[in-house]
Amino acid sequence: MREIIHMIVVLSLICAASGTLLVNLKKATKSQIEQQVLTYVQGPALLSVLKDRDNDPIKERVKIKGVNVFPAMKDGKLIGVAIESFAPGYSGNIGVMVGFNMQKDALLGIGITTQTETPGIGTRVTKPSFTSRFVGHDLKSMQLKSKGGDVDGISGATYSSTGTVDAVRKAIETFNGIKPEILKIWQTS
Repeated sequence: MREIIHMIVVLSLICAASGTLLVNLKKATKSQIEQQVLTYVQGPALLSVLKDRDNDPIKERVKIKGVNVFPAMKDGKLIGVAIESFAPGYSGNIGVMVGFNMQKDALLGIGITTQTETPGIGTRVTKPSFTSRFVGHDLKSMQLKSKGGDVDGISGATYSSTGTVDAVRKAIETFNGIKPEILKIWQTS
């Protein structure tokens, strides 16, 4: 009986030490992981969406209501922002970086940040032939043609197309909810 209690105590101490080590390791590497995601995952999509700018949107990002907002500045004036949003696709969430034109209330474009869609079929949502359909699109009528909207989906990739459009719609909803704060921050800058 004494051996079992000793074994339980030793195993409990090992588990507690391992848990403490993992928590501290996660805290210590959090900022490096965030920077890697910004540089190598969100960055390429972000820079493809916010093209005509003279600032670094990654360095100048601001968190508003828990959402990272990436500003695009031209000659000191806010011309656009980008927000990342997610929605379910065929085999997981699709991450979409959505750029908004601040003067026209239209999309600057989209870029796919993350996806695990079927290679060759669902992954076509990452191609410019699909993402270019969103450039200049107004914010009100974002929906696939099959659901009464004006965005052509990808044949054979219904879930992937729907997931991408749903992520864009979520980003539009988020943008509309935080637009006053965005304007307040960058009108005083």
